[in-house]
Amino acid sequence: MAIELRSNDTPAIITGYNLEKHFQLGDQWVTALAGLQFSIPRGQFVAIMGPSGSGKSTLLYILGGLDRPSAGDVVVAGRPLTRLTGEELAEFRRLTIGFVFQAFHLVPTLSALENVALPGVFAAIPRELREQRAFRLLKALGMADRLEHRPAQLSGGQQQRVAIARALFNDPPIIMADEPTGALDSKTGQTVMRMLRYLCSRQNKTVLVVTHDPVVASYADRIIHLRDGQIIRDEWRRLAGSRRARQTEPQEVNRDVS
Repeated sequence: MAIELRSNDTPAIITGYNLEKHFQLGDQWVTALAGLQFSIPRGQFVAIMGPSGSGKSTLLYILGGLDRPSAGDVVVAGRPLTRLTGEELAEFRRLTIGFVFQAFHLVPTLSALENVALPGVFAAIPRELREQRAFRLLKALGMADRLEHRPAQLSGGQQQRVAIARALFNDPPIIMADEPTGALDSKTGQTVMRMLRYLCSRQNKTVLVVTHDPVVASYADRIIHLRDGQIIRDEWRRLAGSRRARQTEPQEVNRDVS
């Protein structure tokens, strides 16, 4: 399904061209994505919604370079992902995408500071510099008093803040979150969503969130509804970079996040 780009002349940072994804389940072939075509402008907050099995997580993983489409092309930040080698994709993900998952995926034996600084280890950043960067991010997210705490010593909301700080470590232009509030209570979930809204509105991050929750989707500029691997509705609530998109801002987030 072709989707018209309706932005205020903001260039696309993500474009999908006739994306298909098929996989074998037992003796049957299943179509997860059925020829999706769309563009997402830089600085837009997009929620991807749909029932279980609609293809929303599959789409997110393909756009993030974690999976490859069976057919079609995807261009993210000027990079044609289907043409990149595995090594090139890893480098692309490290520099371009910050991932936030429902299960947090923190290393249980590392402190909050060490978890956030972990991407700097793979980037060969000196320890002092990466810990300074991790400290600034945690402080900005209201976690300065939990630097040495391990994941088991943190609440679910605090763990998700650590995961968001880790996603921001390399200052990626794109944040992708798969059910980021799924393991949180409603109040903590709202706090996390206000943080993601802030990153989009004030830091011009492009944010993609997979969710089944209308409350989570209400923070987005745009909602793409999927069913059976197809876009059934593309709901534009406001344009990327518009004044209205900047109205919701969390008090919990320090403006030094950068």
